[in-house]
Amino acid sequence: MAARAIEIRLGREQDMTADIKRLEPKPERSAPERPAREEAEAAVRTLIAWTGDNPRREGLLDTPQRVVKAYEELYSGYGREPSDVLSATFKDIGGFEDMVLVRDITFHSHCEHHMVPFMGVAHIAYYPVDGVVGLSKLARLVDLYARRLQTQETLTAQIADALEEYLGARGVAVMLEAEHLCMSMRGVQKSGASTMTSRFTGVFRESTAEREKFLNLIRPSNR
Repeated sequence: MAARAIEIRLGREQDMTADIKRLEPKPERSAPERPAREEAEAAVRTLIAWTGDNPRREGLLDTPQRVVKAYEELYSGYGREPSDVLSATFKDIGGFEDMVLVRDITFHSHCEHHMVPFMGVAHIAYYPVDGVVGLSKLARLVDLYARRLQTQETLTAQIADALEEYLGARGVAVMLEAEHLCMSMRGVQKSGASTMTSRFTGVFRESTAEREKFLNLIRPSNR
C-alpha cells in the first residue's frame, strides 16, 4: 500500500510539473540584427543580377541606393509604436458619447509572402469613454501598421487592438478593403478582386444593431 501511495503521489507531482511547463511563456524571438546599409544595397545588386540584368549598367547603377531609400519610407512602421500616435486625447468633448467614424482612409502595404503591394481603404469607428483622439491620428495608426510586411488579416487586428488598448473605447470596429497585387500581377492574375476583413470589439461585437449601423454608414451608397 505504501509503495502504491508513493507511486500515485509521484504521478501527481509529474502531472503538476507538466502543467507548470505548459503554462511557462515561450521566450520571445529577438529581432535579427539589422544589416548595414551597404549590405542592403549589395543584396539589391544580387537580385538585379538574378533577374538576368546587369547591375553595373548605367540605368541601374544608382538603383540599389534608391531601393534602400524607398524601403526606409515604405517600411517606416517598424520604428514606431501605437503609443506614438494615440497617447494624447481630448477630454473636453461636451459629453459626446456616440460613434466616431472615419471611413475611406487610404493605405498601402506589402504582402509578407511575396513582398508585393496591396492597397485599399480602411474604415474605423469607436465609441469613446473618456475622450477622443485626433482624427488624423486614426490615419497615422493605419499607416504605422501598414508600413510593414503584413497580411491584411493581421493589419486589421492590429489596428483594432491598438485602439481598444489605448483609448479604452466601449467598442471598436475596423474594416479594410484592399486589392492585392500578388493576386493581380502574378499567380491567378485576377485584377480588380477586392478582399474585405473586419474586426469588432465591445458593443460592436455584442450588438447586431451596432454592427449594422457601422456597415450601413460605410456602404458606397452612403458615401
